[in-house]
Amino acid sequence: MNRMKSLTSLAVIATLLVTLQACSIFRSAPAKTDGPPPELSKPTKPEEKKPEEKKPEAKAPFNVPAFAKEVKRSSYNIAVFAPLYLDSVFATSLEIPGRTMPRYVLPGLEFYEGVQLALDSLQSQGAKLNVTVYDNKSRNNDVASLIRNRLLDNTDLIIGAVSTPEFKPLSDFAKQKEINLVSATYPNDAGITDNPFLLISNSTLRSHVEAMHDYAQRGFANKNILVVRRASNFEAGIAGNIKAAYDKLSYDKKSRVREVIWNDATTDLQLTQYLLTDRPNLLIVTALDEAGAKSILRKLAAHKATYPMQVFGMPTWDVMKFKEPEFAGITMYYSSPYYNEKTDLYSRYITDHFRKVYKSRPSDMAFKGFELTYYFVKLLMQDGVYFNKDLNKPANRVFTSFNFQPVYLKDGAADMPDYFENKNIYIIQKGDSADFRMNTAL
Repeated sequence: MNRMKSLTSLAVIATLLVTLQACSIFRSAPAKTDGPPPELSKPTKPEEKKPEEKKPEAKAPFNVPAFAKEVKRSSYNIAVFAPLYLDSVFATSLEIPGRTMPRYVLPGLEFYEGVQLALDSLQSQGAKLNVTVYDNKSRNNDVASLIRNRLLDNTDLIIGAVSTPEFKPLSDFAKQKEINLVSATYPNDAGITDNPFLLISNSTLRSHVEAMHDYAQRGFANKNILVVRRASNFEAGIAGNIKAAYDKLSYDKKSRVREVIWNDATTDLQLTQYLLTDRPNLLIVTALDEAGAKSILRKLAAHKATYPMQVFGMPTWDVMKFKEPEFAGITMYYSSPYYNEKTDLYSRYITDHFRKVYKSRPSDMAFKGFELTYYFVKLLMQDGVYFNKDLNKPANRVFTSFNFQPVYLKDGAADMPDYFENKNIYIIQKGDSADFRMNTAL
C-alpha cells in the first residue's frame, strides 16, 4: 500500500513545470595575427573576376523545408501527455474512494514517473528545459481546449502516451505548428497522412507482420509458410500486408506464402492438407485475441508430433500465457519494438528507485517513459528543434534500438513522408519462465 499512497500524492499534480538549470561553456576566439608584408618589387596584375557560379539549392531533408533549418535554443519547451485520469479519480475531492488507486490509472502514472526520472538524469548533464505534463484524459482541460487556448503554441517537442480520441487533433496541431510529436505507446497511425512531424515509436501492426514474414523467409532454409487467419476483414487485411511484404522482398530463396482460413468448425483434414512432414511448417497466426489464438493452437497441437511446426503470433501475444499442457512442445514467437533485459545501468537505476519509493517493480510503461524522454531530449540538445535529419543515433541508445524510417503510404510517392515510424522489430521466442530475443538489435 506504500506504493499506492505515494502514487496517490503524485496523481494530485495535474500539470508540472520543471525548469532545469544548465551552464554554458564559452571559448575565447583565437588572437588575430598579422601576415607577412606584401612584396613591392613585383607588381601584381589585378585578379580577373570570374563569373559567379550559382550553386544548386540544397534539397531539404525528406522534402520538408523545416528539416533544413537549424534552430537551437538556450532552453527548450517540452509538453508531455500521459493518461492520468485525474478527473475520474478526484471527481469529488482529493480523497481516493476506497483509499486504493484504480488500476487503470497506474500505467499513466508509471509513464509519468519514468519521464521524471529521465529529466533528472538530463538535468545532471546540463539540460535546460521547461517541461509541462498534461493529463490527456482530462475532461476540463482536454487537447482541443489546450490548442484553442494556445497553451501549446511555444512548444518545441511533444512526447505523448496518447491514443484515440486525442491522437488525431494533437497530430494535426503538430503538423500545423511544425512541432515534432513522439507517439510513445499507440501502435497505430490512426489514418494520419502527410504529417512528417509525427514519429511513431510503437510500431504499427503492418510493420510487425512485415518483420515477421522477413524473419520466417530468411531464418529457415527449407520451409512451408502459411498465414492462418479467420474470415474477417481485419485479419484479411493482415494477410494482405504479408502478401505485400512478400512481393517487396528481394530475396532469391523466398518461399511462397499460402493462406489458410479457419474457424471452430475447421476439420483436421482441412487443416492438415496444408502441412508438410519433411520441413518446418511456419504458421503466422493473425489472431490478436487470446481466445482466438488458443483456439487455433489447440487444433495445431493435435498434429505437432507428425508435422514440425513453428508458430508466429501477433504482438499482443507478449502478455498471453500458454501454460496448458497441450501447448507443450510448440515453439512460439511474437514480435515487439521493445525489448529490455533490464541489466543495464539505466534499468537498474529505475528499478532501484521504484523499490525504494514504491516497494515494487516498475512496469514497462515506466521504462518507456524514461527511454523516449531521454532519447528525444538528447536529440533536441544535440541538433536543435529539427533533429529529423538524423533520427537514429546508436550512441543515444538506452534500452532498445530505434530505426525510424519515413513511411510513404501512396505508391510511387516522392514527396514528403506521411510520418516516421520505428521499423526495428524484435522477434521474441516465448519461454516457460522468460522470453528470448531471436534477432540481433540494430
